[in-house]
Amino acid sequence: MNRFNLGFNSGFTLGCAALVLFLSSPARAEAKHYNLDPAHTYVSFEAPHIQAISFWRGKFDHTQSGSVTLDSEAKTGSIDVTIDATSIDFGMQKMNDHAKSPDFFDVAKFPTAVFKSDTVKFDGATPVEADGELTLHGVTKPVALKINSFKCIPDPMLKVERCGADASAEINRSDFGIDYGVKMTGSGSVKLAIQVEGLLADKPGPQH
Repeated sequence: MNRFNLGFNSGFTLGCAALVLFLSSPARAEAKHYNLDPAHTYVSFEAPHIQAISFWRGKFDHTQSGSVTLDSEAKTGSIDVTIDATSIDFGMQKMNDHAKSPDFFDVAKFPTAVFKSDTVKFDGATPVEADGELTLHGVTKPVALKINSFKCIPDPMLKVERCGADASAEINRSDFGIDYGVKMTGSGSVKLAIQVEGLLADKPGPQH
């Protein structure tokens, strides 16, 4: 079995992985702060099996916490997301157990993955990339998250601005010391896909 990574918690991230990841809505006179909504944040990944004859896909079920600050006028932003690596899920218990073992994520020792960025790039008023660092399996490496889409709406039930983004990234799990089976797969490449939503907050950081 082989599979990776990411963001995030695993993440990615990652996404993520942490993921994520976020950006500011079209016209802003000042920075806005968002708290990620764990119930609507989803970090998934895919990686090759033996010699890439097939691809395994999985996800992280829990994003522990996350906050994003965005200023579309100043073209600045920051992201801080923590993912629960122990929640890795391939839809197959045997693979889940192996992925959590010291062969892969070693979640007993490294239970979380963290993505942090202080560099959010904009195309006009729309965020398109977040360059930051992913800490996974006790190793920190630079990771660039591509923001494929970003949109904000008034939440119809909570009556507060809700923003959502689709983000992606690609990492090499060997860079994070997760190299079990890489010689058999022929590649340590892991693709991350991050779906994320967050709610406008009145100040930075998670609100309690």
